[in-house]
Amino acid sequence: MTTLLKSGNELASPEEQLRILEQPLSNGTILPEFHEKLAEIGMNPFKPTKIGIFQLNLGKLCNQTCKHCHVDAGPDRTEVMDRQTMQDCLDALDRSDIPTVDITGGAPEINPDFRWLVQELHKRRKQILVRCNLTVIMSGLKYRDLPQFFADHGVEVISSLPFYTESRTDRQRGSGVFQKSLDALKELNRVGYAQEGSNLKLHLVYNPAGAFLPGSQVDLQSEFKRELNEQHDIQFNDLYTITNMPISRYLEYLIRSGNYEEYMTKLVESFNPSAAAGVMCRDTISISWDGYLYDCDFNQMLDMKVDVSSNHVRDFDQSQLEGRTIRTHQHCYGCTAGAGSSCGGAVVE
Repeated sequence: MTTLLKSGNELASPEEQLRILEQPLSNGTILPEFHEKLAEIGMNPFKPTKIGIFQLNLGKLCNQTCKHCHVDAGPDRTEVMDRQTMQDCLDALDRSDIPTVDITGGAPEINPDFRWLVQELHKRRKQILVRCNLTVIMSGLKYRDLPQFFADHGVEVISSLPFYTESRTDRQRGSGVFQKSLDALKELNRVGYAQEGSNLKLHLVYNPAGAFLPGSQVDLQSEFKRELNEQHDIQFNDLYTITNMPISRYLEYLIRSGNYEEYMTKLVESFNPSAAAGVMCRDTISISWDGYLYDCDFNQMLDMKVDVSSNHVRDFDQSQLEGRTIRTHQHCYGCTAGAGSSCGGAVVE
């Protein structure tokens, strides 16, 4: 498949996505606005806690074009963060006390300055997380040493794996992805990731392949650990379940398959006040490939910049950002449904 942008789909436009999310259902039902739900539990205005995670999106270029991708990433995207913007990010970190940097994309490893950035963060003794789609490791000789590079710099690897079977993984991410993912996981295990006595952490991410919420994170983690160990001798540390957000390519899928209204209704009806208190936008700031600031990666894809006077990383002001009001819209129900969802998985037991 191609990206929405490449195919000329109107859902490549953030404005069109927001327009659809605001519409009444076909039967005339008007779903409550997310800020109204927050008001019911005394959380409107929606405020952050202390920023602990600096999330960098290095661009929309990717070696895969996954069906559920909220970034609309793919090989045909050209947006990548340049070194000057990376330096602006490093300067912002130097002016802050934020301990953790979460690097994502697209496939962030494809960015030509990715390794330089990791090395600079390592010098600063930051906790470094990299969200790796696994297949990039197997996509050419220039990437085969990534597992050792990650290990040498103490990178915590968070890897996408939709399921522990070939059919379900390839259906969501493309033919051959499952086997390449297994090969990459074995390479990560070989250099010490998720091995007994090792400090190298390897986590997996599970996104549902259809129009439903994730099951129990605890139960799914047990299943994944058992099946990957018994069938493939692969180990990992934790499994993160993440709810698919009704934006970008997943929104297109929901509409095309006739599941949009049922899915949105399910998200609203599953609103969990406890999950709302722990969502990632409260302790995370998200930076786009061109250096703009967002409350989260999902708001970034909808071009909903942070509500502060200066919203570029060049003017990063931690105290101002920690006093802002978080911008919300109907897609936010995805992070507060059921056990909740964040870049670190479910937010409540």
